[in-house]
Amino acid sequence: MTTMFMRKDKGELETAIGHIFQNRDLLEAALTHSSTGKDTNYERLEFLGDRVLGLVVSEILYEKYEDESEGDLAKRLASLVQGSWLAGIAGDLHLGDYMEFSAAERAAGGMVNENILADGIEALIGALYLDAGLKQCRAFIQTFWGDAFENMKAPPQHPKTAIQEWAQARGLPLPTYKITGQSGPDHAPVFEIRLKVQGYDDIIAEGKSRQQAEKNAAESFIKVLRKRREY
Repeated sequence: MTTMFMRKDKGELETAIGHIFQNRDLLEAALTHSSTGKDTNYERLEFLGDRVLGLVVSEILYEKYEDESEGDLAKRLASLVQGSWLAGIAGDLHLGDYMEFSAAERAAGGMVNENILADGIEALIGALYLDAGLKQCRAFIQTFWGDAFENMKAPPQHPKTAIQEWAQARGLPLPTYKITGQSGPDHAPVFEIRLKVQGYDDIIAEGKSRQQAEKNAAESFIKVLRKRREY
């Protein structure tokens, strides 16, 4: 028999986010990982919360940056809903301590897995939406995203896009990314990526998803360029 653990009282989480759920089943589902084998877990709420998060952040950016183009708003949006950002919010809330996992998933580090924590934040937003509507979701996002909307002076650019544009401006072939290895268990893989840019040493980087590994490689390459005063 698989043993389940719940380390913290969910009421403490409600206090932290400033909302007491009327429908307790929604909160329970949002904090239940699929590894438990339960019919109701956070996956459907994560699907919904992802869309709600995108809508709310888009609305805030639309209101704040009245003169910016769609492209610049999209860059800001991507930065504020990316997995690493959401995992940081989850860390602030100690979300993993409230979540229910199978014993195996907990032992494998599910409580601190960035992908799981990011999904958990989206599931929590989905639950908030169903329990209290869009206004409560916006209040939550404005509280926990803090000054991020204010401090983002210029639209951030994804590092992969940055080095692609850098290469094109110099007449170089586009950078290429290739998976060169994968380690870890199936439920928590680590990908190794090789980034090739003509005329430069290859960059090797790892990440908990292919996308994250590619981003890490691009960021490392930009650091190399800056040291060489080429960026």
